[in-house]
Amino acid sequence: MISNERFISLCVQKVMLYENAREDQDEFLNIDDVFVVWSCKTLQNSKCLVSAKNKGAYYYEFTMNGDKGEIYMDVYKKVENIPLDLDGNRITTRVRETKITPKNCIVSTGCCG
Repeated sequence: MISNERFISLCVQKVMLYENAREDQDEFLNIDDVFVVWSCKTLQNSKCLVSAKNKGAYYYEFTMNGDKGEIYMDVYKKVENIPLDLDGNRITTRVRETKITPKNCIVSTGCCG
């Protein structure tokens, strides 16, 4: 069995290699371009969610089964983003956002709102 830190490092490396091997990506990634979104370790098992900074990067889920000494890599591609309201209904019209400047803003460049 490997440590959780080694597991995370291996996952980040695998994402970098997978993204760099994709035919539809022309941006070369370094290890610093890959990031862990979430990770968890419970007993001898570990899991992490990983992605990369390049546009169109896939989403990766890694699971380490400590009992079997195996790591599973699942690769996800975003197909669609469907906006829902808090009742679960699909949002078909959007409310136009208004820009609000805080009363205490002292910067004239509009950076506060």
